[in-house]
Amino acid sequence: MLNVVDDVTRECLAAIPDTSISGRRVVRELTALIERRGRPGMIVSDNGTELTSNAILRWCSEHRIEWHYIAPGKPMQNGFVESFNGRMRDELLNETMFRNLDHARIVIAAWAADYNTERPHSALEYQTPADYARTLTTAIARPAARDESSARRAIAQPAPNGVNTNRAPVQAG
Repeated sequence: MLNVVDDVTRECLAAIPDTSISGRRVVRELTALIERRGRPGMIVSDNGTELTSNAILRWCSEHRIEWHYIAPGKPMQNGFVESFNGRMRDELLNETMFRNLDHARIVIAAWAADYNTERPHSALEYQTPADYARTLTTAIARPAARDESSARRAIAQPAPNGVNTNRAPVQAG
């Protein structure tokens, strides 16, 4: 299985089952994904041989994409995809007897579509990954209000009325 999950939207961008997945296959899948979704800021993965191959290194250089490898034995450094993989394993892979590879592809694609479009996530304010992605796309596409002022913007909002902002300094002992 090659699973690609967007850290921001939690969308399953690709769930690719096969008997073997080489670095060249990963490159083909990522190239197709970028054509559909655009170039990512960074790709994070474990150190699997298909992900550390010369094909991947060359592809990253050619496409100017930063690739970050997690530390060996530290799967929580890639927690979103690890959580996704565990959920897929528990809900689908361990529970399904696949007749053949074509059957696996159909069933896994349907599960991924359900995951993206029917399951709200608490981390996404209880929106589905697909709905959250649409919200972000709409927000990014909306033209920002133009402000001609040269004054600096406040970083923090002012304290609400009635809140005492004259605090005594903290003493270190």
